[in-house]
Amino acid sequence: MDLEHIRNWFTLENILGLIEQYRSFGPLPGIFLPTIESFLPFLPLFILVFANASAFGLWLGFMYSWVGTVTGSLLVFFLFRKYGHRRLLKYLQKNKQINKLMNWVERHGFGPLFLLLCFPFTPAALVNIVAGLSNIRPMPYVLALLGGKMVMIFTISFIGYDITSLFHQPLRTAIVIIIVFVLWLVGKRIETRLNRTMSRENGQ
Repeated sequence: MDLEHIRNWFTLENILGLIEQYRSFGPLPGIFLPTIESFLPFLPLFILVFANASAFGLWLGFMYSWVGTVTGSLLVFFLFRKYGHRRLLKYLQKNKQINKLMNWVERHGFGPLFLLLCFPFTPAALVNIVAGLSNIRPMPYVLALLGGKMVMIFTISFIGYDITSLFHQPLRTAIVIIIVFVLWLVGKRIETRLNRTMSRENGQ
């Protein structure tokens, strides 16, 4: 079974069916799925959060998704913080772009990390890895993670908690499309600006 096949399986219908199948485990399926997404970033976080919001309601769905994605991100951060300097993972540090990003994160800390983690189109797995490999103190990273993921997960949950209405209410659908586009646009602008700043500060 290849990665594309696995990714294609993760549809809203299949995830809702999976959550329903393991409903007896309470919130665990809703927390576990976003947690593993932090390790398997090819999984569609949007769909997982939509499914939680649809299955558990807006607030519980948001809470389970937030706890799950924060837990997964922290595990990635601390795994790379502890083992990232060993030979197996040293090739990451040899990458010029990753090194520049690590140095930049170390200098700027909380603010840029918070902004990056607020937007659903940011490659959060890379941010977690780079933060783990850098010398940033854990507390600024944890605060940025908690705040940034809260904004991002609530936005996605709000869009997805009544997903069926998107097919019956054209106005709501249009608003959702605009919100997603604005998030993407602002995220790309911030990413571009951060990249330019990072290049200038690294002497390019």
